[in-house]
Amino acid sequence: MSVESSAARKPRRNAAGKAGTTGSKAGTAGDTTGATGTKRTTRSTRRKNTEPGLVQLLTPEGKRVKNAEYDAHVAGITPEELRGLYRDMVLTRRFDAEATALQRQGELGLWASLLGQEAAQIGSGRALRDDDYVFPTYREHGVAWCRGVDPTNLLGMFRGVNNGGWDPNSNNFHLYTIVIGSQTLHATGYAMGVARDGGDSAVIAYFGDGASSQGDVAEAFTFSAVHNAPVVFFCQNNQWAISEPTERQSRVPLYQRSAGFGFPGVRVDGNDVLACLAVTRWALERARNGEGPTLVEAFTYRMGAHTTSDDPTRYRGEEERLAWEAKDPILRLRRHLEVSNHADEGFFAELESESEALGRRVREAVRAMPDPDHFAIFENVYADGHALVDEERAQFAAYQASFADAEGGH
Repeated sequence: MSVESSAARKPRRNAAGKAGTTGSKAGTAGDTTGATGTKRTTRSTRRKNTEPGLVQLLTPEGKRVKNAEYDAHVAGITPEELRGLYRDMVLTRRFDAEATALQRQGELGLWASLLGQEAAQIGSGRALRDDDYVFPTYREHGVAWCRGVDPTNLLGMFRGVNNGGWDPNSNNFHLYTIVIGSQTLHATGYAMGVARDGGDSAVIAYFGDGASSQGDVAEAFTFSAVHNAPVVFFCQNNQWAISEPTERQSRVPLYQRSAGFGFPGVRVDGNDVLACLAVTRWALERARNGEGPTLVEAFTYRMGAHTTSDDPTRYRGEEERLAWEAKDPILRLRRHLEVSNHADEGFFAELESESEALGRRVREAVRAMPDPDHFAIFENVYADGHALVDEERAQFAAYQASFADAEGGH
């Protein structure tokens, strides 16, 4: 189901730069004939003709469907492992919801929610071996969970008390990357090093649809292809780069971009945890076997805001969100577990209790963290100090003191 966003309904511009609308006298959407009589193809037709099918193993109703190419990569999965994937997604969502609430309560400065992207992250995260290395962005809370990073360690940076709360080498999980797209270059360099050292581990880099338009990503694609680096580029296409829809970022499906660099790409249903697991395992095996990089486009949806400073109601409609809500990744796997008799009510009740306990632990841990040092931003800017920084520090100190004066006045 495709729901046109409010942004997409704005008049588009043709090659001459003039605004035009679908169904004008020049023709309707699809193949059209211009004034010269030359048949031309509109963007909508180009996209329709190149739109790929998703790799899907579980339908939104939880029905298992066969896939000749990828079934083998999840053929041995057990009911216990399926329950484990479900548990991972539920606990990750609970942690994410608690972090969002803590930001609203003033305990965190900012939070980037993963709501709706649990299957993409848990499926790909559980495909990794311990010796594989992960380069995340700032939203990979589910992947961090899979790598054994304590959820409370993710929150120090968002509270402003550290620059990353874990040792990357302890979990083979790099620190969160705020600069858009740069981690793909880091991943490529690391993967090139793995290959030169003769290792058989793989590297995975996570990024979003918006980052796919960055020059850093194009450079990473070039270097990884030329050097046959053992890296998987995992793009979570959540449909919106903040307020910019994917259709305004690319004229072809994102997974097809890899073809121009000489390596394969595949689009997977990002709300299907089983498909994400299978496709990522396949891509990682290619990397370990010396077959070079792969681009995986996980077609999913960001159910919430880009970050807690964003208001998605300003650029997308509620009907779009509701359409994707029907494809909820957690509900999808729960339906499959129930229909297959792989889980009973006792399992779901126990998990609910575990979820609440996790929420309490996260809440208590954040509130026990120290308040950020408001003046740390002025330190270490210049080795020998700087008059302008000193002036700004003094202004900020006076601003902070004004709050204390106001409280004292009451």
